[in-house]
Amino acid sequence: MALPSPGTGSTRAETPPPDPANASTAQLLGDLTDQVTRLVRNEVQLAQAEVTGKAKRLGVGAGLFGGAGLVAVLGLNALITAAILGLAAVLPGWLAAIIIAVVLFAVAAVLGLLGKKDVQQAAPPLPTETLESVRTDVATVKERAQR
Repeated sequence: MALPSPGTGSTRAETPPPDPANASTAQLLGDLTDQVTRLVRNEVQLAQAEVTGKAKRLGVGAGLFGGAGLVAVLGLNALITAAILGLAAVLPGWLAAIIIAVVLFAVAAVLGLLGKKDVQQAAPPLPTETLESVRTDVATVKERAQR
């Protein structure tokens, strides 16, 4: 009696498939069921392995994007510092820093207002055109049903 291969979960002894020319219909159907089951199980394992690999690559890619964003913010900080130091050549340092801060707050306020406007236009997040189309379809069906 042969031992099952590791990981198959089967405790049944492996028997060689019968010669299709000499096998009964019941034997062929039993083999077909086993082969389909094994095929489906293998396909599921392959899909799991593929999804796992893609998820790992996605996670690494997302981490790299996060790192790129952090480095970009640090670069922006360096540019802001350079602007303050450049302006400090003609003004006192504290005044240069305040001017740059006011400009940055103004840019943030404009971006915030634009974002708020876009969010208000998107609300409510319902497919209003689709809902209207469904209402029209229902009205048409009701009208034709009454005829």
